[in-house]
Amino acid sequence: MTEPHENRYKTRQRLQENTELLQRISNRLADKFAGIFAAETVEHYVFETYTAMARTAKITTHLPATTEHFANDRLTALAKSKGAVASEVPEVLFVCVQNAGRSQMASALLNVEAKGRIRVRSAGSMPAAELDPGVVAAMSEMGLDLTRDYPKPLTDDVVRASDVVITMGCGDSCPIYPGKRYEDWELADPAGLPVAAVRIIRDEIHERVKALAASLLSSPSSDKEESNA
Repeated sequence: MTEPHENRYKTRQRLQENTELLQRISNRLADKFAGIFAAETVEHYVFETYTAMARTAKITTHLPATTEHFANDRLTALAKSKGAVASEVPEVLFVCVQNAGRSQMASALLNVEAKGRIRVRSAGSMPAAELDPGVVAAMSEMGLDLTRDYPKPLTDDVVRASDVVITMGCGDSCPIYPGKRYEDWELADPAGLPVAAVRIIRDEIHERVKALAASLLSSPSSDKEESNA
C-alpha cells in the first residue's frame, strides 16, 4: 500500500530533525557490534528502523529510544542468522497483522513461562500506532505491564534468527525459510473488543503458550543448556 504524501513528508521531516541523535545511536551500536558489522551497516539499520517506525508512531517523543532498542534487536538477530554470534536459547517470533494484540500477549506470556530460557520477539505485517487498550487492560489483570511495549514491523532479519515462527492471522506475509518450525494459531482478533472478550482470547493464547514452552524447554538442546549452567 502506498504511503500517503503527507505521511512521507512528516517522516522525512522527523528524520532531518533527528539526524544528529540517530548518528549518536549509530555510533553506540557500532561500538557494540564492532568486529561483527561495519559502521555503515549499523547506521543503515538505525536510519531504516527509525523511518519504518516513524510511519506509524502516534507519539514520537520516545521514538529515538524505541529506534535504538529495535535496531539493537534487529542487529542481534542478523548476527545470529549469519552465524556471527551463537544463541544459547531457542528463539521464538510471534507475528500478527498489527502487533498490537495477539502477538504482544503471546510474547509477554511466553516470557513469563520461559523465565529467560527462550528469547521472544513479536512483530506485525502492518503495525499499528499503539497497542490495543483492551489488550493492555487484560494483561494488567495478570500483573503484566505492556504500557512500554510498542508495535514493531516484521523484518527479514528477525524471521531468519528465529527457531520457531508463530503466525496469527497475517496470511502469507511472513517469509518461509527451511529448518524453522512454523505454526499458525487461529485466534480471534482482540482489536476493539471489550476486556471481557479479550480475556477469553488471552487465556486461549496462554494455554497454547504453555504447550509451546513445554515443547521447547523439554528438547535435548534445552536439557544440555541447563546441565551446563
